[in-house]
Amino acid sequence: MLINHEYIYKILEETKNPSNEQIKDVLKRAKNREGLDYKDIAILLQAEDENDLKEIYSLAGEIKKDIYGKRVVVFAPLYVSDYCVNNCVYCGYKRDNSFNRRRLTMDEVAQEVKILEQMGHKRLALELGEDPVNAPIEYVLECLDTIYKTQNNNGEIRRVNVNIAATTVENYKLLKEKGIGTYILFQETYHKPTYDKMHPKSLKGDYNYHLTAFDRAIKAGIDDVGAGVLFGLADPRFEVLGLMMHNAHLEEKFGVGFHTISVPRLQPAKGVTLENYPHLLDDKMFKKIVAILRIAVPFTGLILSTRETPAMRKELLKYGVSQISAGSSTGVGGYKEREKGKETKQFETNDERSPIEILKELLSDGYIPSYCTACYRKGRTGDRFMSLAKSGNIKYVCEPNALMTLLEFTLDYGDEELYKKSLEIIDKEVENIEREDIKTLTKESMEKMKKGQRDFYL
Repeated sequence: MLINHEYIYKILEETKNPSNEQIKDVLKRAKNREGLDYKDIAILLQAEDENDLKEIYSLAGEIKKDIYGKRVVVFAPLYVSDYCVNNCVYCGYKRDNSFNRRRLTMDEVAQEVKILEQMGHKRLALELGEDPVNAPIEYVLECLDTIYKTQNNNGEIRRVNVNIAATTVENYKLLKEKGIGTYILFQETYHKPTYDKMHPKSLKGDYNYHLTAFDRAIKAGIDDVGAGVLFGLADPRFEVLGLMMHNAHLEEKFGVGFHTISVPRLQPAKGVTLENYPHLLDDKMFKKIVAILRIAVPFTGLILSTRETPAMRKELLKYGVSQISAGSSTGVGGYKEREKGKETKQFETNDERSPIEILKELLSDGYIPSYCTACYRKGRTGDRFMSLAKSGNIKYVCEPNALMTLLEFTLDYGDEELYKKSLEIIDKEVENIEREDIKTLTKESMEKMKKGQRDFYL
């Protein structure tokens, strides 16, 4: 089996109650970028001493700053259909839930996109339930066409990441042809007994088919894949090691692992309570996991959604999160419904702030909010992206692109307060660009943007 359960059990047992010396030894090797094996990761997962945890957080913060600088990528989800044939125990869309299901028409998709564009978004995550009859692959492809062609004044969506059920090589090829960004699929849980229990009598119930979806996607030419675990279903320590085994499998087989990892925690939803889940993550364990993931896979983007509170999101940005959603609706047609004061969600969210409010806080905390989609559009994906990231050369394009997208957002959607905050950061950070040719090009592009031109990137 790709995820070696017995081996995970064994190393978790062997690394119980690690000593301070063992933890310091692991952190020393991680700091030297020597890479960590599964036992090293297990040792960190079982650290409990507050001083050890502070060292873990500190190193994770250093690694994030070295690789990502001050950039934080911003995006939003777009839910287009809640039809689903599966009966996943933890999901508000599950088959046994009785509610009026809907699938957006293309006119409705365009309405949602225009609202998202008016919020300033440039990248979306397309979301829908699994239903081969009511939401087949042809519907997904039509949605992608509609999203990319829908424009609203200066608003346009430049990258659509897609989160749909595991499918065939042929269908992944169709997605690739439509120009998707990252293909996202959560294993939900790597622990097979729990997986089987959580996915009774459904298409999604085949653990191995679901687990090998990325193999088929990469074979179809999709360079960037994004993984995730729904923390709370099984032992979180097992889940992290499962993630790392899955990532190692892809690196060994295809030369590149996960582009992103998402870290959602189980939330209440229609027909879903948090009772009878013995592995729910408390905040302490959650923060530790995010920091350890940043240490273990330094160049993989870590995504945090609006499931978490503003305070938790603020804290985890320090320890490793590099992408956040903003202004999210988790219901089908939810952006339009929210304008009317009614919204049916797949799960409860805890950060209801608008993108502009979130951007103001990011700027106040010293971050550079980024709506950049340049790597995807310039073909810097898959192993090409990873080689640039690991060499350190990616920073020469990332920060200038982030600054340009921040200015673009501010000019088109910002208020007076955001304009002031943004310009202070932009004027300061543009002078910190190391290469003079890139600094000059960035400044020239920004002057053109102030005169009305848009969409500059390196």
